Amino acid sequence: MKKSSRDSLKLDRKTVEKNRRIHMKALCFKLASVIPSQHFKHHKDMLSQQDQLDHAAAYIKNLKERIEKLEKKKERTLGSLSEANNNNAMNEMMMSLTLPMFELRDLGNSIEVVLISGSKRNFMLHEVITILEEEGAEVVSASYTTVGDKVFHTIHAQVKISRVGVETTRVCQRLQELIYWS
Repeated sequence: MKKSSRDSLKLDRKTVEKNRRIHMKALCFKLASVIPSQHFKHHKDMLSQQDQLDHAAAYIKNLKERIEKLEKKKERTLGSLSEANNNNAMNEMMMSLTLPMFELRDLGNSIEVVLISGSKRNFMLHEVITILEEEGAEVVSASYTTVGDKVFHTIHAQVKISRVGVETTRVCQRLQELIYWS
């Protein structure tokens, strides 16, 4: 009886050790599979398991150093942003006081109008389009984008009659009257 129990114990230890090696091999394969192939000097499959583990350790160390560098860079950036944040708060306040704003660009045979307003200040976009058309421009496209509490309108117009053109100073004056004094 003692001999059979000893043999059975040996078999159990062999089985446990075999399963442990299979499990370790699977884990090593899994680790090697997540390391980018360009990190290996030679093809992964041609390296021994020990070499693959060495490459994986070097790769992880490299990532750790990179993370530390990026964290330092982030701290420096956040530090400079916190200083600039006070300035940004002032700029935001000034910007909200000066809204709405507009810019008119004369591009020869076309005009681009960019209007920036607060979401609470709603001027009638059709009135802007009407002014452009009354002054001799034909609106080709109009779009808007909302970012935070600001609304950005972009209007592209072309000159209807090229030899007559559009008097942009007059358009600018009329838009100012509409946007700032209405």
